[in-house]
Formats: sequence, structure tokens, C-alpha cells
Amino acid sequence: MLYPRDILEKIKKVIFRVEFIIISGARQTGKTSVLVMLKDFMETKGAICHYFNLENPDYLTSFNRHPFNIFEFIPEKKVKQYVFVDEIQYLDDPSRFLKLLYDERKEAVKIICSGSSSFYIDKKFRDSLVGRKFLFELFPLNFNEFLVFKGEEELSAMKGRKLTLYYKEKLKKLWLEYVTYGGYPKAVLAENEEIRKMNLEEIGSSYIKKDITDAGIRNQEKYFALLKILAGQTGQLVNAQELAGTLGVAHKTIDEYLYVVKKSYQAAFVKPFFRNFRKELVKMPKIYFYDTGLRNFFLGDFSLPSARSDKGALTENVFFKELLREAGDIDKIKFWRTQDGKEVDFVSGKSAWEIKFNFEKKKEARYGRFKEQYPDIKIKAVAFDEILEIFYGFKI
Repeated sequence: MLYPRDILEKIKKVIFRVEFIIISGARQTGKTSVLVMLKDFMETKGAICHYFNLENPDYLTSFNRHPFNIFEFIPEKKVKQYVFVDEIQYLDDPSRFLKLLYDERKEAVKIICSGSSSFYIDKKFRDSLVGRKFLFELFPLNFNEFLVFKGEEELSAMKGRKLTLYYKEKLKKLWLEYVTYGGYPKAVLAENEEIRKMNLEEIGSSYIKKDITDAGIRNQEKYFALLKILAGQTGQLVNAQELAGTLGVAHKTIDEYLYVVKKSYQAAFVKPFFRNFRKELVKMPKIYFYDTGLRNFFLGDFSLPSARSDKGALTENVFFKELLREAGDIDKIKFWRTQDGKEVDFVSGKSAWEIKFNFEKKKEARYGRFKEQYPDIKIKAVAFDEILEIFYGFKI
């Protein structure tokens, strides 16, 4: 069974345009399912569609020889045909493949493709392809999608309404499951907790190992050790020199590892917000994982938030994921920190947030320095129990 994803509606808005479409994201987030659903949608509109998975060596060999070999599999017609290509990063030169088909055959064929591990695509896309593409990033499920995958569409439709005690308890249980085990579809659809953990282990080891192999990283043990360290440093500054010393590798090696972490969608790096170069810290980013279930796998801890020693860091990571969903671009999210340690967790547009698991008392005075420097930005303190209401309209 295929479940709808929010990204589908965004792609449908441009699917009839001439530019080709790339869907990128971590492995196991559902890119193939999205391609299949888009193909089904286009066929309901009367379009002629074809699907190719480049894990098939016959297709891969043929398309590598020349992009126009695609017409050996889809005889040219008088109307445009829509070609869905899965795992396009396996091509020797994806940019050449897409560029030639766009520049010389865009009236005959429209390519909609997926690619895991964008760092691999990034290195092979030597041409910028500016003006020829739309790029969409697919992340693990958000909570609305999670409810749909769980068969809780009725509950999802209750946002903004006053819930009975029964539905409040049900919602809270689902929210805690989502925060603890994350939004990878395979984990969400697992029958029980043990299978859920096994699925996350598979994603956190086997599939990430493929990213490492594709990136040409030889010392896999060091790379996985880095991911475990980063999971324990969620919400903290990433000091590459310190990490190099801890792992006993060169600074350049850590930079390469962090590049792969970023480009394969395992974790995100939030840059600092600043207007005063001399007083504010401007170099090191902060780390957050795109999926809290994957983070918890690397920590080896699937405890509920209230029972965790890292509940504050987990809360920050949960808020980050939701803020990213709203902002739509990692570059729109920053954090503020001064040289003497004053800090605000997130800044985006004209809003800023300080995040904690709970607040004994919210003291606006603690943000005085920030408010003094940026009176045009509104700052708010947010606790874990408020996140669901802020982003989804549910109050538990």
C-alpha cells in the first residue's frame, strides 16, 4: 500500500512544466514510492509514462553509453512522454544525461528522477543545470504523515478542535512514539517496538554503509563513531578540530566525514546568526538530526523523553525538525551565540526561540542582550509539551 506524502502536492504544481524534476533525500525515506505515485497521477491525466530503476544493470549500461538510448526503451511518439528514473546517481554522468535530454529532446520527454545521497549526485552534477530543474528534498515523515501511515486520518483531521480525554491520550501516545522512533516509513509501519528497533538498526547501519561506500570512505568504524558522538552532541557546536583529536584522525578527514553526514541527509548543520562580527561567534555550526529515531539508534537509547538525561537536546532536535518543515530551507534557520556564551537556540526571519524540555519559570529578562541588539525579532520560550500545538494545532 502506498501512502500519500505532502511533497506530492508540491511536485504536482510543476510537473507539467518543461523543467525536469529531481527528488533527493536519505535512503529509505520513500522516494521510490513518491515516483510511483506521481507516475500513477500522470497516467490518470492521460500521460504516457515509463519507469526505470537504475539498479537494473541493463538500463544503467544503456543510459551510460548515451542518454538518447532511452528511446530504445520508449519509442518516440508525437506527444511528450514522462520518464521516471529511480536512483539516477548511479549514472556515470547524471548531469550530462539530464542536460542533453533537456536541451535537445525536451519536447519529446520529461524526466522525473530520484537520487539517494545527494553528496554523490552533487559531485557528479558538474554542470549546475540552472534553469533546467526543480529540486525537491524528501525527509522522514512529519507528524501529519505519521498519523496517516498509522491509519489515524480521523485524528489528524481533529487539529484545532477540543479533544476528549480519550483522543488526548491517544494523540499523546502517538506523539511520543513519533518523537522516540522517528519518521522513517519502515519503522513507522513496523508491527511492534522490537521490529521498529530492528528496522532503525538496518537504516542506521546497512543503508548508511552504502552512503559511506559511495563516498569512498575507507574507515567505516571511525565514521560510525563520529555519528555516535554527534548524536550525543545534538544542539551543540561542532568543533572539527576537537572531533579529529577524539577520533584520532586528520582534520581534513573529519571535514570529509561531516560533508558526507550533511549531503546524505543524516544530520543538518545550523549556521550562526550574526550582525556583529566582533562580538558574536560566527564560525562553528550546531548539529541536529533529520530523524530523532535515527539519533536515538546511534545513542542506543529509546527511552521516553521525560525519562532521558538528554531530554533538553532531544526537545531541541524535535523543534528543529518542525521548524525546518515550516521554513522549507535549512539556510533560513540560524542560532545566535556570543563570545561570552549568551545564546538563543533558533532564529528564523523575524522570530526567535529558546527551547527547553520544561521551564520552571519563563524569564524574558534572560534574553535581554538579544532583544537589545535585535528589537525587530520576537523571541519566545518553548517547552516540549508546547511543540505539538505550535506546529500542528494539537493541545495535549
